[in-house]
Amino acid sequence: MLLRMMSSEQQIDLVLAGARVIDPETGLDEVRNVAVSGGRIAAVTSDRLAGDVVVDVSNRVLTPGFIDLHSHAQTVTGLRLQALDGVTTALELEAGALPVRAAYAEAAAEGRPINFGYSAGWALARMRLLDGVALDASSFDMFSKYQGAPNWRRPVGARDMARVLDLLEEQIHDGALGIGMLVGYAPDSGRGEYYAVASLAARLGVPTFTHTRFMSTEEPGTSLEGALEVIAAAAGTGAHMHMCHINSSSNRMIDDVAAAVDRARGYGLRITTEAYPYGSASTVIGAAFLAPELLHRLGMMPKNILCLSTGERVADAARLAQLRQEDPGALIQFDWLDESNPADLETLQHSLLFADTAIASDAVPLVGRTGETWPIADDVFTHPRSVGCYARTFGWLVRELGVLPLAEAVRRCTLLPAQILEAAAPAMKRKGRIQVGADADIVVFDPDAIASGATATRVRPSTGIDHVLVGGTFVVRDEHIQLDHLPGEPIFGRHRT
Repeated sequence: MLLRMMSSEQQIDLVLAGARVIDPETGLDEVRNVAVSGGRIAAVTSDRLAGDVVVDVSNRVLTPGFIDLHSHAQTVTGLRLQALDGVTTALELEAGALPVRAAYAEAAAEGRPINFGYSAGWALARMRLLDGVALDASSFDMFSKYQGAPNWRRPVGARDMARVLDLLEEQIHDGALGIGMLVGYAPDSGRGEYYAVASLAARLGVPTFTHTRFMSTEEPGTSLEGALEVIAAAAGTGAHMHMCHINSSSNRMIDDVAAAVDRARGYGLRITTEAYPYGSASTVIGAAFLAPELLHRLGMMPKNILCLSTGERVADAARLAQLRQEDPGALIQFDWLDESNPADLETLQHSLLFADTAIASDAVPLVGRTGETWPIADDVFTHPRSVGCYARTFGWLVRELGVLPLAEAVRRCTLLPAQILEAAAPAMKRKGRIQVGADADIVVFDPDAIASGATATRVRPSTGIDHVLVGGTFVVRDEHIQLDHLPGEPIFGRHRT
């Protein structure tokens, strides 16, 4: 039967026929035909449908498109690679943007294959106000470029704090989805300011997205302490506090961190979490927590760091200090645990299976000859999570390890991130669902073949993802990117004026 009766005059643009359809909100998990018209889902039915285009997707799984809350890969090419991983919405929420209005305008003018959106970047606001940096819409590039600026990491007085807060509030009214808080990159910035930003977020009814202040198992300044700061801000202000990449931020303290977050949620605090399925991370080499004298706090040595621009494993502390001095914004990959070690692998799995934790990639930009050419050149590099986060989730956690049921993996990649944002962004209420009236952001994949082949030294798109639609338009068809299709729409916050 139809989930909604269609009139005989209604035109059906597209029918996706015969897939196993999973809707994480209603619990639907049955073979169905899905009709798409005008960019929305028009029917979900076991009845046969006729349309302008009918695509046989039998023996495949059809779900909402994956929603990535944490993507720094905000270029056409970066988002095409994410589309090939099943992503239909990729948002820059941890680092954010500034000015937000310019970021949205530039992306819309250039066109995007998938939906996009930004938070207001706290670190960028500090760079602008404390170091006089002239920011542009390429916010992650600006964040990398000015890592070495002298003032943005320092604590400030009441006057400068007020200026930061005013600038962030201005960005919320320009459409930002919340406030991105990279306090882990400015650990000396002060807890008072963090609390003040959370208070601002609570007053405006928007979430904050925090890279926690500490990443360590050694006192003082442990990963647990960093998590407890987020919990305290939620308790003290009532703000919705989102913890980014709880896997790497918690390091080997995930059990303690998860228990604290779970108890806080039980008291009614609005704390949400995300993780990506890798034991390695990527960031700029000038990050405060990667200082040579601090690496032991992460259980790391210099050789755990791979410099993507030079292809070298960092030999020793002296070389690390040299690289940080020469180009503090250079992208690196670092192993925060050893996936070949059973205990470390168990730590990673605990972080991924923690209740109500969304999957989010933390995708980073491409390094190398990154012009808008296709296919990607062999001398272009990025962290594999930027290319294969979602395929790895379904190929590794679901199929190979069997530790995450398919339907639950779908929920964590679709509905859960939509629900995290929908109070702040009304458009998200139409995403993350396969229901009549929902946006036709859809992914169709082969559960027996979906996999990520990307490595630190080779950009390889995911396999087993047949079709990806954004607003009813194919951006991936038969596993091939549609280069002439740029249907991505901006996702704005509810305060946009």
